[in-house]
Amino acid sequence: MSVSLSKGQKVSLTKERPGLKNIMVGLGWDVNAFDGADFDLDASAFMLGANGKCPSDQDFIFHNNKKHQSGSVESLGDNRTGSGDGDDEQIIVDLSKVPANIEKIAFTCTIYEADARRQNFGQVSNSYIRIVDQSNGEEIVRYDLGEDFSIETAIVVGEIYKNNGEWKFNAIGSGFQGGLAALCNHFGIDVA
Repeated sequence: MSVSLSKGQKVSLTKERPGLKNIMVGLGWDVNAFDGADFDLDASAFMLGANGKCPSDQDFIFHNNKKHQSGSVESLGDNRTGSGDGDDEQIIVDLSKVPANIEKIAFTCTIYEADARRQNFGQVSNSYIRIVDQSNGEEIVRYDLGEDFSIETAIVVGEIYKNNGEWKFNAIGSGFQGGLAALCNHFGIDVA
């Protein structure tokens, strides 16, 4: 049975499922009626060390770096329209392969070319993140973001993190202005 979280709530992923190894992180959204360019939202994962930063640029998983060298995190690709039901983008995580120096994986969503297209998350609705146990397809946890964003062009949706040998999920829902570049700077990735 899925646990539905509110912003700031945390839940253990492995306490009730000690053998949990492979999870799918699904992100979904709808775009409100609008005029102009299509919305292209992008899901990314930042693999973070104890200091809350990516140890290297290779620890940032996105549409141009789809799979971590350890094989632990992989983006399943870019949905450029967000149309249709269900997850718009998915990221697969093999918890058993996450490198020892990685303590947290932050899952984010950004709007491609948001400034040029004059788009922000105030024009996006029904946003969510969910964690699915890949062994049986069961949704473990879901966090619906709500409509709290107006000028933000990037969001840290949620994160999984290690705590006393357990993997846990934290519903973050924190917005940023400045799109992907702002997130990269926040997580220690050098933006050229």
